[in-house]
Amino acid sequence: MKLPRDVSGPELVKALHRLGYQVDRQRGSHVRLTTLQGGENHEVVPNHHPIKTGTLSGILKSVAAHHKLTVEDLVRQLGL
Repeated sequence: MKLPRDVSGPELVKALHRLGYQVDRQRGSHVRLTTLQGGENHEVVPNHHPIKTGTLSGILKSVAAHHKLTVEDLVRQLGL
């Protein structure tokens, strides 16, 4: 499955909010999100437009592993 190429940082933060992630803090152009669903998990999202595909892939793989989903299912669930 190809990842979307035009996802911005704010869009990804908004999408991850649907999975229970909350903004923990921001330093410069990087936003740290935290969730307590299924155990504590932290993700750092760059506030760039668009997010580079390698960075997006890494974030999505980490989130998918935490929620025990495949990356494809996660992308569908987030609506990216």
